[in-house]
Amino acid sequence: MSHITPVQVHDDPDIFKIHVPLPGNPLKNLNCYVLKTPDKNLIIDTGFNMPESKEALLAGISDLEIDMRKTEIYATHLHADHTGLIGEIMQDDTVIYMSKQDHGIMIDMMSAGWEILENSMIKEGFPETEVKENRIINPARRYVTSKIFTPSFTYDGNHIQIGPYTLTVISVPGHTPGNTCLYLETEKILFTGDHILFDITPNISNWPGIEDALGCYLESLKKIRALDIRLALPAHRSSAGNAYDRINQLLTHHYKRLQDSADIIRACPGATAYDIASYMRWSMRGKDWTEFPIQQKWFAVGETCAHLDYLIKQRIAKKKLMDGIYRYYLL
Repeated sequence: MSHITPVQVHDDPDIFKIHVPLPGNPLKNLNCYVLKTPDKNLIIDTGFNMPESKEALLAGISDLEIDMRKTEIYATHLHADHTGLIGEIMQDDTVIYMSKQDHGIMIDMMSAGWEILENSMIKEGFPETEVKENRIINPARRYVTSKIFTPSFTYDGNHIQIGPYTLTVISVPGHTPGNTCLYLETEKILFTGDHILFDITPNISNWPGIEDALGCYLESLKKIRALDIRLALPAHRSSAGNAYDRINQLLTHHYKRLQDSADIIRACPGATAYDIASYMRWSMRGKDWTEFPIQQKWFAVGETCAHLDYLIKQRIAKKKLMDGIYRYYLL
């Protein structure tokens, strides 16, 4: 079965979507986009380094008759569902684009970075037993690239030339500190990565050393809203939707969640981030907190921390370290 779908833009440019499955993951799939020209090709994001994802990606590349000797790779951000298969399809001289900040974090996460992140989550009230369980099953750790690669670093406003097409790198920190989108200005096409998704909400977690990831994300949404976008192509699930409507929905969602966070702290002063996350409403089909898969709890607590960081930055809340655990209070 073919995993390829032509993206109906007009006749030009030739953009194709390879459906890369992510088995056992709530994201369901990665949309790998291929910009194909007679001179050069660009593959945008790849999928987890797992057999099912690899089979689909390689089948799509084969069906499109892509010559990897004249193909470059673009990673919108560091997560393994976007970078995991780079090592499987790259050649020794393949040009790979990625932000310097995200590449540095990715390398750190392959060494001591996970331990730092785990210790941070324990301070937020995440039980150590669950942290150890997450360590084993978290796909972000299991399905990383098989090869360490050195990319051509991208910065906000950089241009990438693929045949006759000029793509502009747009820095959109939030989902990750070095997250990016790619914009075909003449064609008004935006490859959104995970910055804008249409039928799920991008996860916005806190990051060690980043003061206010959610604040960065909200500003990045407004930055993208200023672009002229005819077609937005997201990295997961459906690509049907209006970018401006979705941006407004995402802004509303996070402002509502900020209010919910403040209300929970008001009702439960001294709660941990783990406690606060357990009181929030999440899209888990009626399951209560105790039934959440560990990896979903991990994302939920990370996102709760991002909202708490925002409340602290806005001087609405504060946190106190008590017996090695952070507890939250309203100011």
